[in-house]
Amino acid sequence: MSVNVSMPKLGMTMKTGKLSKWYKNEGDQVEAGGDLFEVETEKITNKVEAPAGGILFQIVVHEGEVVPVGAIVGVIAEPGETPERIEGMQIGEVTEPAPPPVAAAPKTEAEKPVERREILATPASKRLAKELGVDLAFVKGTGPDGRIKEADVTRYHEQAQRKPRITPLAEEIARKAGLDVSAISGTGEGGKITREDVERALEEKKPAPVEEKKPAGTIPMTGMRKAIADNMYASLHNTAQLSLASEVDVTGSLDFLAMVREQHKKDESVRVSLNDIVLLATSRALKRFPIMNSTQVGNEIILHDSVGMGIAVAIPDGLIVPVLREADRKGLLQIAREARVLIAKARSNSLSMEEVTGGTFTITNLSASSVDNFTPILRPPETGILGLGRVVKKPVVFKGEIVIRSMMGLSLTFDHRVVDGSPASEFFDLLYLYLGQPALILA
Repeated sequence: MSVNVSMPKLGMTMKTGKLSKWYKNEGDQVEAGGDLFEVETEKITNKVEAPAGGILFQIVVHEGEVVPVGAIVGVIAEPGETPERIEGMQIGEVTEPAPPPVAAAPKTEAEKPVERREILATPASKRLAKELGVDLAFVKGTGPDGRIKEADVTRYHEQAQRKPRITPLAEEIARKAGLDVSAISGTGEGGKITREDVERALEEKKPAPVEEKKPAGTIPMTGMRKAIADNMYASLHNTAQLSLASEVDVTGSLDFLAMVREQHKKDESVRVSLNDIVLLATSRALKRFPIMNSTQVGNEIILHDSVGMGIAVAIPDGLIVPVLREADRKGLLQIAREARVLIAKARSNSLSMEEVTGGTFTITNLSASSVDNFTPILRPPETGILGLGRVVKKPVVFKGEIVIRSMMGLSLTFDHRVVDGSPASEFFDLLYLYLGQPALILA
């Protein structure tokens, strides 16, 4: 004969248990007293032994499910027996842990078996209870000595009618979720609310998921972008960078540029820009301050006898810095011509390895944007980098009068490990002077 295995009561306060593990599968041989499944409660995890031997015919409650005490979790059958399979949640016999043994007290002649107290109820209440199918054991009497009256049966029946019919497991799930079951329509037998009904109500109660916004696109951090990211990160973390910034009057440089363009207006091969004048002025100033034209390699500072001027060029994939070699030994027109060729090669991705190595100082120019000033990041192992902002005409005091002059943002970042602030500021002052009065470059 088959035996139903129920969720045991492992403690006085235990109401539900989680079946965390089965030690047998359906169809396995089971020995009486052998480990059958594992129960997890809020306080303990305990192995449950098989109440009888035979075949584990059906697993009703699967691993991970929480069911009330007494719920049938499995069926053990005799070999060859095929009992009716259990559908849904059913409550069987509640097994409790045996109380600790106590010494039997000696019986006395006065001891007699205690008889069950008879339910006190009026004949009319008994008839009504039978008609309504009410168990008088659950009805509280309000008559003399707790006698049940007809009104007590009617009141109990009405209260029972108002209370939704619900399975124990469904009631426990709803209680934990704080769900009002009065609004749930049961799909079980006779309209009884089942676990599936409660779970469906909980799903409907959940807020609609917020649709995750998809990114407009992704840019892989590979190739040049990855190299730029790694180099900039390493630069900021491996050097002691300090920046100086000011606004320089470049009216004189622009006047000088206009004269050069006028002088060579018939020669289409001559195209000079303010950036070329800055390249010339910076290369000459670096010769006066060799420490700014140095690189640090290991524990040595290498002073270079010529200027390898790096020219930062923005391209679609990022930024590349071709190098104008021996810039300090070239005039303005040669600097303009060679710089233009390097920039064109950078934008057409046709630079050679020799044309992007050997830099000793770098200039980066944002004058075509609306940026007044910015802080450029060093290109190790170089000691300095110069940043150019936009040129803006504004009123300034010049020779004691307020006049309109062309002002440009100028910033210098240098490695404080290699050079101190005083020589760096002196170099900055000389460059400031050259850009304001370019004729002094030749002095």
